[in-house]
Amino acid sequence: MKIVKSIHDMQNVIKQEKINGKIIGFVPTMGYLHDGHLSLIKRAREESEIVVVSIFVNPLQFGPNEDFDRYPRDFERDKKLAEEAGADVLFCPETTDMYPDKPVVTVSVNRRTDALCGKSRIGHFDGVATVLTKLFNIISPDKAFFGLKDAQQVAVVKGLVDDFNFPVTIIGCETKREQDGLAMSSRNMYLTEEERKEAHHLYQSLQKAQDWLLDCDSGETEEKMIKYLEEQTDGIVEYCKILSYPELLPPETDDEKLIIAVSVRFSKARLIDNVIIDNIFEKKGSGEEKCSVH
Repeated sequence: MKIVKSIHDMQNVIKQEKINGKIIGFVPTMGYLHDGHLSLIKRAREESEIVVVSIFVNPLQFGPNEDFDRYPRDFERDKKLAEEAGADVLFCPETTDMYPDKPVVTVSVNRRTDALCGKSRIGHFDGVATVLTKLFNIISPDKAFFGLKDAQQVAVVKGLVDDFNFPVTIIGCETKREQDGLAMSSRNMYLTEEERKEAHHLYQSLQKAQDWLLDCDSGETEEKMIKYLEEQTDGIVEYCKILSYPELLPPETDDEKLIIAVSVRFSKARLIDNVIIDNIFEKKGSGEEKCSVH
């Protein structure tokens, strides 16, 4: 596995691989790899000839009170895991290389951000879109692989690619989970022992919500989720929402897909999770009239 630290060197590596006609798969990460990341690398290995993994903790997507400085970092560990999972190139630029000066141009995301995490993390997805614009231009991937744990990010990235005509296919991959259902995340390490025991209830609330939607409207289902999480955890429930996907708007009866999403803040970690389902009306069949998603 090649370790590449400069943008110039990375572009030269990709240029040669493109000349050789290789299909480039790309997995962008902020490091501290876990099984969720590794599953993306393995998926990229299956669908690509050259797999590039980036490790870059992007300061533009952290707010003033968020955890940029204490975000976990362990490059030697990440290098070993990435290579074992099948990466061919590990791109790990310095912040001074990615942002040598104050940017003249950044990317502003106008839709799909005024709900869920984007509602409270002002500017977060602008930072995500800006760094991915840079990474897509540096690496020129044919395919890029993202975990659906952050389904809002996937929706934003697909919008970015469509609007700017990047020649890359965005592939959303199923959330990797612990045995009890908790979505894998680098931030899980910040949970206390008691919080870790409670955290699986996020996924349980999503499972229950799919059943509640068969008999309740979306607003009542969201209320049931909040009540359940408040009873089962000591965390602060930031949101429980049911929206159309990928537009992330209040659901309509003709939406093809819905997202059920949840965020809970524990003492030192904010956890998110979601499930994406086909429109519930298709499942309800003749029961459609007794419950709407409005």
